[in-house]
Amino acid sequence: MANTFLVLIRQWFFWMLFFITQRALFLLYYTKEIRLSGAGPEEVLKSFYHAFLLDVSMACYLLVLPFIFISFANLTRAKIWGRLNLAYSLLILTIALLISIGEVGIFREWNAKLSYKALVYLRNPGEVISSVRSTDLVFYILLVFLQLGLFGFVYLKFVHRKIQALGKNRPAVTVLFVLITPILLFIGIRGGIGEIPITTSQAYFSRYHILNVSAVNPVYNLAFSSLQYYRIDSRGEFLFMPDEEARRIVKQLYQTEKDTTIKILRMDRPNILILLLESWSGDLIESLGGKPGLTPRFHELEREGILFTNFYASGNRSQQALASIFSGFPAIPVTTLTDHPQKYSSVPSMVSMLKAEGYYTSFFFGGDLNYGNIRSYLVYNGFDRLISEDDFSADAAKGKLGFHDESLYQKMLVDMSGQPYPFFTAALTLSSHSPYDQPGERPIKDIDFARDYVNSAWYADKCLGEFMEEIKRMPWYDSTLILILSDHSHVSYNNYQWWSFDYRRIPLLVTGGALKREFRGTTRSQISANMDITSTLVNQLGLADSAFYWSKDLFNPYTKQFAYFELNDGFGWKNTSGSLAYNIRAPMVLSTDLEKQKVNEFRKYGEAYLQVLFGEFLDY
Repeated sequence: MANTFLVLIRQWFFWMLFFITQRALFLLYYTKEIRLSGAGPEEVLKSFYHAFLLDVSMACYLLVLPFIFISFANLTRAKIWGRLNLAYSLLILTIALLISIGEVGIFREWNAKLSYKALVYLRNPGEVISSVRSTDLVFYILLVFLQLGLFGFVYLKFVHRKIQALGKNRPAVTVLFVLITPILLFIGIRGGIGEIPITTSQAYFSRYHILNVSAVNPVYNLAFSSLQYYRIDSRGEFLFMPDEEARRIVKQLYQTEKDTTIKILRMDRPNILILLLESWSGDLIESLGGKPGLTPRFHELEREGILFTNFYASGNRSQQALASIFSGFPAIPVTTLTDHPQKYSSVPSMVSMLKAEGYYTSFFFGGDLNYGNIRSYLVYNGFDRLISEDDFSADAAKGKLGFHDESLYQKMLVDMSGQPYPFFTAALTLSSHSPYDQPGERPIKDIDFARDYVNSAWYADKCLGEFMEEIKRMPWYDSTLILILSDHSHVSYNNYQWWSFDYRRIPLLVTGGALKREFRGTTRSQISANMDITSTLVNQLGLADSAFYWSKDLFNPYTKQFAYFELNDGFGWKNTSGSLAYNIRAPMVLSTDLEKQKVNEFRKYGEAYLQVLFGEFLDY
């Protein structure tokens, strides 16, 4: 038994040693850049610690085939399985070395990890080679061959030899090996037994970009970026018309008669607080047509702010909402911006813009920020402080997914009191996310469908109301603009179809002490979406919003009214004339309130918008 398990463990250690060595070489090669960035030795060493789980995951992926080979070698004692394992391992070793050294070569030029986008350039290898200095090229080639020889020797001596010497174990031992090992590999691949599988976000830990790059396993990163690109590049159905025509239609949508805005602020540089309520659907809100009593505290808060009654989420995931709000970038089908760290630098950042204006920035979440690669996106945006589940006290109210809203708000009350002014703070709640294990009473009894969800929203509303009462006593409240909205919608008691605008509608309430009195207790009915928040806030601060092409100013009276949302294989489109949800892959109208002759016009709007948006994303 020991021999069988030990040979696989040796192979696992081999790959872990390989990954650690490549990281050390990368850090040594860029010693000067690291020193100039200001990162100290302790911070550099942390990159090895934060890289560990991602390295474990990749090593376990690489051991799936060796597990099969070793199992057959154990059963048959045939040497062919050891040879197959050797051939496989040397092939993977060669590929991994090319990836690792390739990343060393491109980082200085691109300031990013090796991704599928970089592989595209290999279609013209002559140009790639010509762009590298001859001395560097020779150095990289020598480094590959030297390491191939070194690691090949280590593998032959300490792994392959042991596989070839395997004896035939007792049947019970073989059964145990075959049953237990896949479970261990699966746990390793997931990065543990937690609720959320590992992503590259797990390795992001530092304010120094180069250390985050070093901590992300290069083989893992390239493999998964390639999978993502394969998915999106294969979607030729997002091409509907000549590109010039599509761009002309989209340009007209964003043209305004006057570049102006209605000022709603009492001051030029208020604090800004964004509260993102997990999964709140529009029909939780009485003023949006929901049942009375589901979110009574929100209803009370409406008297103090501006309620938007035709506001929609462009996506259906939290990470899509963050990209829409912080970058003004609408959700796209098939994939999400946060899954493509190599594209972050091509997308504008409201957070970075506010930091340049002297804002202190922070983000609060009671759960795991690695979900959906959120951490990497937030780190890249440059938040001064990120607070997640590891920063909460152990005695705080916690559920299966993370710390509940009451704990989140208590944490915010303490931490925000010490923040410099002006500040930009965002928080994402989680208690209204399944499994709905929030503490306290569940008073909503007269709803059968989605009752647990609705009760979780009632709890979240209660916590929100208590938090708002508390912050009104804070010295910074009178100079703070607060946006309360949902990250996306959810199936609720009305059971709207997920492709309908009834489903996609979410609340947006603009309130806080910085809001002018004449706007309190008012509503605005213009059709808009969450990516419009970016341009709106930037314009209120008197800053240029030209970088946020896909965002509209909600307080410009001349802004055209429309909203878009993505479907995996289509889109939703709405303006003052009506709405349309359309499936592209299996061409069909999913829902509409338009007359028949209007359907094609709306379809063209949605198709042009999606073609330009998706094409721009691919070009980043």
